[in-house]
Amino acid sequence: MADYEIVPEDWGRALAVVAHPDDLEYGASGAVARWTAQGKWVGYVMASRGEAGIAGLPPAECAPLRTTEQVASARLVGVDTVEFLDHPDGVIEYGVPLRRDITAAIRRHRPDVLITLNHRTTWPFGNRNTPDHRNVGEAVLDAVGDAGNEWIFPEAGPAWGGVRMVLVSGSPEAGHAVDIGATLDVSVASLRAHDAYLRGLGDSPLGDADGFLRGMAARTAERFGGVPACPFELIAF
Repeated sequence: MADYEIVPEDWGRALAVVAHPDDLEYGASGAVARWTAQGKWVGYVMASRGEAGIAGLPPAECAPLRTTEQVASARLVGVDTVEFLDHPDGVIEYGVPLRRDITAAIRRHRPDVLITLNHRTTWPFGNRNTPDHRNVGEAVLDAVGDAGNEWIFPEAGPAWGGVRMVLVSGSPEAGHAVDIGATLDVSVASLRAHDAYLRGLGDSPLGDADGFLRGMAARTAERFGGVPACPFELIAF
């Protein structure tokens, strides 16, 4: 299997668009911390507030809790802009409303780079991906073109065609990586900030922030010169 290539870092602004609070913290936040430390601007947009994400906790109670945890988590990695589109957790639909909302976010923030979570059918180890992740990821890819076309969603703000690439975290098609040797600790801390969510996972391996993230970084290092790293699928535009 080929080694990972280095993700280009000759850009200044990135916007991360994912389905739920915690999606970025399962790997990508280590790269985000590296980039904000370099002086780059990174903003977060969540399609939902993750209100269906904790068993036994009603959505009306869960949503504000997870919103608060996401904002605190983002600040740990240097991200101050966190927005929520308020699509319904668990049943986020691919379609015009989602594309319009993401297009508006792209035009509002004018990023060079978009970051999202795996839009493919499966995760790297073969288990099936969820509809929310697939639908948001596909909408992010399509919104790149939408954002650059002044005649699509004119109500969503002036066109922005400056997106150079989309970086997809958690993809089975990853071929690039980012060195997170200096930011792995803060990456773990950012996932641990989702305390209520992690406690709700019980004995799941996903609930072990330290073990999950350090294990992923070590596996990626095997194809990245031995350096702890975060893998991405890079889709150029």
